[in-house]
Amino acid sequence: MTTDGYDSSRTALLLVDPYNDFLSEGGKLWPRAKQVAEAVNLLDHMRQVLAATREAGIRTFFVPHHRTAPGDYADWAHLSASQAGTAQGKIFEKGSWGGTFHPDFQPRDGEIVVAEHWSASGFANTDLDLQLKQHRISRIVLIGMRANTCIDTTARFGQELGYHVTLVKDAIASFRPEEMHATFELNAPTYAHGILTTDEFVKALPRHAA
Repeated sequence: MTTDGYDSSRTALLLVDPYNDFLSEGGKLWPRAKQVAEAVNLLDHMRQVLAATREAGIRTFFVPHHRTAPGDYADWAHLSASQAGTAQGKIFEKGSWGGTFHPDFQPRDGEIVVAEHWSASGFANTDLDLQLKQHRISRIVLIGMRANTCIDTTARFGQELGYHVTLVKDAIASFRPEEMHATFELNAPTYAHGILTTDEFVKALPRHAA
């Protein structure tokens, strides 16, 4: 695992799916995420990583899931079980509180909100790769939700595209401990270049030049 070289000119933080439905009390998916999220101290670690990367001059790219709206999946030929459940439950519903970003994870000037992904990959059918390349990014650091779906798939896709990939494992959560184990102990070691705790990652960051 290579953890050096988080140069602010080449590194981006990918903040994946920071919706209220995932991260806030009252969110539709929070009851399923709460146990793991609280066990890893998810929200505090996400705040810590975001603050540290901003201080280091590392640009944030928000990587949001598609927000559901009436008729989204009508007549689809190959609707997945996850997509069907999202549509039925109106998860991340467009225009709703649950479909807006958690108040602690709001874009600032100069930060980029990429096109919404329809399934698990933040790269597939979006402008994420284009945006990263246009900003001369070669290293991506992922935090957010959900470990075994959007985080895992986006990270894998990123590695396939040639990016250096880091996962901050306690700034990521899922619905069950088994999903965390599968992601960080079994899957990620085959593709990620760094699997770090928040403390380890923050210590590896360069100080932002005054």
